[in-house]
Amino acid sequence: MNSKKVLLSVLSLIVLVFSACSNTAKVSDSEIIVNLSVEPKTIDPSFNAQIYGVIYIQHVFEGLTTRDRNNKVVEGVAESWDISSDGKVYTFHLRTNALWSDGKPVVAEDFVYSWRREVDPAVASEFSYQHEPVKNARDITAGRMPVETLGVKAIDDYTLEVELEAPTAYFLELTAFPTYAPLRRDIIEEHGDSWTLSPETYIGNGPYVMSERNIDENIIMVKSTNYWNADTIIAPKITFVFMQDGAAAIAGIKDGTLHLAYEPPQQDIPTLTEEGLIQIKPLIATYYYPINVTNRYLRDARVRRALSLVIDRNYIVENVTKGGQKPAGGWIPYAVNDVSGDFRENAGDLYDISKEGYSNNIALAKQLLAEAGYPDGAGFPVIEFKTDPGNHVGIFEAVQQMWKEHLNIDSSITQIDNALLGQTLLEKNFMIGRLYWSSDYMDPMSMMSLFVSYNTQNNGGYSNRRYDELIERAASTGDQNVRMAAMHEAEKIFIDDMGAIPIYFYTEPLLVNPKLKGVVYNPLGFHRFNYAYLEK
Repeated sequence: MNSKKVLLSVLSLIVLVFSACSNTAKVSDSEIIVNLSVEPKTIDPSFNAQIYGVIYIQHVFEGLTTRDRNNKVVEGVAESWDISSDGKVYTFHLRTNALWSDGKPVVAEDFVYSWRREVDPAVASEFSYQHEPVKNARDITAGRMPVETLGVKAIDDYTLEVELEAPTAYFLELTAFPTYAPLRRDIIEEHGDSWTLSPETYIGNGPYVMSERNIDENIIMVKSTNYWNADTIIAPKITFVFMQDGAAAIAGIKDGTLHLAYEPPQQDIPTLTEEGLIQIKPLIATYYYPINVTNRYLRDARVRRALSLVIDRNYIVENVTKGGQKPAGGWIPYAVNDVSGDFRENAGDLYDISKEGYSNNIALAKQLLAEAGYPDGAGFPVIEFKTDPGNHVGIFEAVQQMWKEHLNIDSSITQIDNALLGQTLLEKNFMIGRLYWSSDYMDPMSMMSLFVSYNTQNNGGYSNRRYDELIERAASTGDQNVRMAAMHEAEKIFIDDMGAIPIYFYTEPLLVNPKLKGVVYNPLGFHRFNYAYLEK
């Protein structure tokens, strides 16, 4: 997801407090303490664009569908549904015992309000495109039609009818994603953007309710007694702490004051793995460098391809990241479904990522750069690389050396915090940056739709008419053979253009206390702690 982007900044005061407490605090076996990152940009289901934001939100909100302990999409607020013979109309039948955390019933109109809010151009959600399968959504977001024409309506309090533009094979997966969750119109209209900042106003309908929100410190959640399926929930309390200090996280994992933490220091991963404190989980995501294709020096695809070809992806995953990542031979990562089999395996590598082929890549890159008018880097400016702090700096330092050694191109690193980085990239105030994109559902469309020309999260401004046409074709039919053929062709076009530079396909090394059990790890990154417990 995005950009599902990793938020990294230095919160030294929090780290000091956490470290001081770690020696004396006694953690109750009933409390699960997790460090996913630092303060999220937002936990509004309509606006969140971060993986760990999804994790917070999905513990408080539930959509028409949800995921079970096996990550299978199952009934959520909707206890059943009917699908028309043409695959375009879904009729959802809502549970009469689904309640908001304040005891009010969840009704169909709550979904209507939420979905209209998501596509409203006045709201300007980054994730509005996710609703494009719903009839008229794209025209509404573009300002060509009123929000009331969105293909969703409440037949009665417990019946929701949804009309799609075309049959959408992954639609039930979409309805499990936070942007499709219901929202309370009365709460949001009364409190505005601040509704997410207080337990009194952050009213959800999921298995947990926010009990404390301490900005830049933590979010504390407790089991909701009003959740319709509360009897299945094991962990009575989850504390999500915000900290950015690898040493403090390791100490917390070891002494039991922290049970799970993201992003262990890369240099410590081998040792921590030997100690049994690292679990490497699959993650359907691509780490990449967005390129501002509107920049006068980067608008030439030959330059972009040259910059990509001299990156030794094998060196990066083996010597820098060290977390079992795979060199990216295309845009779509492994474990994404094709008509049959795996999309990436079927497509193969769209450029040579073998160790044996690296010298040929260098020669081709030099040729392309010369053809673009910059022989041996002559006349090419210093590339400013923008990133947030942390492990990303070390990765780019390796790339920086490769660009200099093989292309004679200099580069500099500008570090800014993640919230500002996201805004900077959206505004195209950059040359090259760093991001990752993770799939929101098990279909290549979740990865491919990022680079259509009108997507607000297409940070680099990549635009190719044929690419747009192919993605439109894939989105407008239920025929999997047609859909997948279109997306395979689109991926080849994107890589030929090098609309962005894929670096590697993710894994997710997690610091985990050995006593922590029952976490539902999701290859989309949407981990659930509903059933977590601490082994005695």
